[in-house]
Amino acid sequence: MYKNYLKNVIDLCFGSIIFVLLLPILILLSFFVFFSMGSPIFFKQERIGKNNKPFIMYKFRTMREPKEGENRLLSDADRVTKVGAFLRKTSLDELPEIINVVKGEMSLVGPRPLLDLHLELFDDRQLKRHDVKPGMTGLAQVMGRQSLSFTQRTDLDVKYIENLSLWLDLKIIVKTILVVLGADGIKTGQKFEEVDDVGLKDLIEKKQKESEK
Repeated sequence: MYKNYLKNVIDLCFGSIIFVLLLPILILLSFFVFFSMGSPIFFKQERIGKNNKPFIMYKFRTMREPKEGENRLLSDADRVTKVGAFLRKTSLDELPEIINVVKGEMSLVGPRPLLDLHLELFDDRQLKRHDVKPGMTGLAQVMGRQSLSFTQRTDLDVKYIENLSLWLDLKIIVKTILVVLGADGIKTGQKFEEVDDVGLKDLIEKKQKESEK
């Protein structure tokens, strides 16, 4: 019951209220991003949602455009600006995702949305993380965030699916607030090599070489 109808209703109702409350902050942050990095203000990227359905996720832009020869996906650590680092450390860069929640593409709580490349790396059990909508925050985000390897994050995502309940969502929301206030585990300029234990970097480079042929 909660996994379907009730969770969707909660996301729509509370997501809409949160959007209205956050609107002044979203506008203010938009000015900061524009005057520090120019346009575009939002970072928009296709991610995988419920039942592997793609959607466009919104975040505040935190990086400059890649220079010639830089890989967009692998050069994050070098392209994060000072303003972007602040937005990431405070998690303010993720606030525009509330738009995705109101649109019904994301949930307030759930596994974080990933690139479609991950689908080629997951086994059947790991793919269960897409049985529900992706979330603005999730179990992995309050259990280690960027300090966890990709496999550890996915294991926590599946654990969340297997134990899904309203009470679990409430606990994650409360813990998310505490984590953000304490900036616990939030590391900007993250390098793939630190957490990539599934071969994602190799897959990205392989895809890039194939596209250049």
